[in-house]
Amino acid sequence: MNVAPSLVWLPIDHRLLGAAPFLVLGDKYARAVQIGAHAQPCTFPLARASDIDGLLALVDGVMLTGSPANIHPSHFGQPVADETLPLDAERDGLTLSLVSACVAQGVPLLGVCRGFQEINVAMGGSLHQQVQHVPGKMDHREDKTRDFDSQYELAHPIRIRPESVLAQWAGGTTAMVNSLHGQGIDRLADGLEALAHAPDGIIEAFGVTGARTFAYGVQFHPEWRCWDNPFYAAIFKAFGQACAQRGAQRVQSTLSKSVEAVP
Repeated sequence: MNVAPSLVWLPIDHRLLGAAPFLVLGDKYARAVQIGAHAQPCTFPLARASDIDGLLALVDGVMLTGSPANIHPSHFGQPVADETLPLDAERDGLTLSLVSACVAQGVPLLGVCRGFQEINVAMGGSLHQQVQHVPGKMDHREDKTRDFDSQYELAHPIRIRPESVLAQWAGGTTAMVNSLHGQGIDRLADGLEALAHAPDGIIEAFGVTGARTFAYGVQFHPEWRCWDNPFYAAIFKAFGQACAQRGAQRVQSTLSKSVEAVP
């Protein structure tokens, strides 16, 4: 009998393409879930915070993706520093509540780039809106004059906390990663544990302290051709295993309720 794949919810962006509003999901994120995590990516267009509990009951994991849009800085007590950069208030309204629900309910959670930042802000942390303007920090943005593939090339090393799960995935305490972000963590939220740093001290990965299941975020982009990079592949493999475990538990719970309902 074929076993249905785990379902992973990827919240989508609200974006204007020309003058028309679109709901957008990057192919690379969905493909990494399908190939790297061996799961089925799914979306719930126009989902609201009030829908979260009902929708989480249908899925086995959540991946918060990167995005061209930033989190509105009002969520961490700051005015907008650069009004030319895109924002996505609709996504903010869903994902910042979704983080708390995933942690509380033990739903596997992976945050990438903006998703990494969303977890930090949702849990009470703050961001540098323009890391490149912070004294002593590197410019972590990609060179947009280069072709798309080249923008995702390995850009700088990270130092990984020894004996952490991230060190297991990386196969050591250092690794090379890509770098495509203008914002970064300023104050790390209580309840998060830094697991890796860039050479300038910017946090590149964290875990949720005391989480019941997989709950990690990374500032870099492991979804990019994760099948070609053993470190990136290990992240998605672990995420997929956690989702499969929740899926098995969800099926067992449904079967148990069905048996109890039989007169």
